[in-house]
Amino acid sequence: MRTGQTHLFIPGPTNVPEAVRQAMNVPMQDMHAADFWDLTLGLFEGVKSVLRTETGRVMFFPGSGSGAWEAAITNTLSPGDRVLMARHGQFSALWVEMAKRLGLDVEVIDVPWGAGVPVKEFSRRLGMDTRDEIRAVFVTHNETATGVTSDVAAVRRALDENFHDALLFVDGVSSVASLDFQMDAWQVDLVVTGSQKGLMLPAGLGILGVSEKALEAARTATMRRACFEFADMLAMNADGYFPYTPPTQLFHGLRRSLDLIAAEGLPGVIARHRRLAEGVRRAIAAWGLPLVAEHHTLYSDTVSAIRVPSGIDAREVLRIAYEDFNTSFGSGLGPLAGKVFRIGHLGDLNEGMCLTALSVAEMALYRAGVPLQLGAGVGAAQAWFASGAERRPSVRIAAE
Repeated sequence: MRTGQTHLFIPGPTNVPEAVRQAMNVPMQDMHAADFWDLTLGLFEGVKSVLRTETGRVMFFPGSGSGAWEAAITNTLSPGDRVLMARHGQFSALWVEMAKRLGLDVEVIDVPWGAGVPVKEFSRRLGMDTRDEIRAVFVTHNETATGVTSDVAAVRRALDENFHDALLFVDGVSSVASLDFQMDAWQVDLVVTGSQKGLMLPAGLGILGVSEKALEAARTATMRRACFEFADMLAMNADGYFPYTPPTQLFHGLRRSLDLIAAEGLPGVIARHRRLAEGVRRAIAAWGLPLVAEHHTLYSDTVSAIRVPSGIDAREVLRIAYEDFNTSFGSGLGPLAGKVFRIGHLGDLNEGMCLTALSVAEMALYRAGVPLQLGAGVGAAQAWFASGAERRPSVRIAAE
């Protein structure tokens, strides 16, 4: 029999703050009412602030981040267009698969799971493309399967240094509203995210930030689309309305979520994620376990993917945590299944919640047969949190 709270420490969907949950508890509304724009118009501006853009346009499509991926591709590219992508984790691999299914000519650079986007190789390929045949470059900012954050700004520099005009697509599903992301400064043309991670909402909204350059590309792109048509969405959004039934309750929740982010300040949100992630990483180092991320410069501040020792099944760690301690952690995906478990540390989170996650993880690892000292990881995290330190260099964890 389960008592008390079931703890959620997966990298999405994340915990929904009580204030956001209550904000969504409203009666249904008429989406054609004369005052519906009172709710919606401010949301576009609020999300622009989170994306750090003044010139981009924001669109909300019912669906998840995957739906927003498809909207971005189908509106701005044409069948047969050549695109440059890297495959280094489950979600970057899924993006590659979608691009292929939609008829793009995908040039894929495969790198190990645990590596980041191969910026130097991207630059080399772009430099060879003297006729600008590559129409778009795709970057998974934060690969959720491996706990790796890639350098979007470096990819922008590679494009600029090679005088290349390709569109820059960014998957920001597990980075937006949690990690540093700068749409205008990095000249990102399309950024994709969803409601269920840093924005602290239930799943159901696919969110896009679209540059003027991408909107220009959409005027001539010939890929087929219907529900995901930018032109229909923009025409209705101008007055705060939508071409089909919008998820109104999620809009009320988004309004409250944006207010919470504004109250903390986006720099404060980013710093909090960095601080909490550092505590988690210090605990993992104290356990003597490696991260999937190959180098400390790649460590994600929203999710840590932890390798278990040889002979230990990470699925057993997950089972013990869930069945015995009412706690969910993320599983290893693809080739990492059974070898890795993941702790999500993003969204509505604080030090006490992280310590709960680490305490349960220690007990589950111990019961699964990992030879660790109970309390070692929790103590390391406590020492970090109690110090009040914010900007010390990240602890380095040995890669396997």
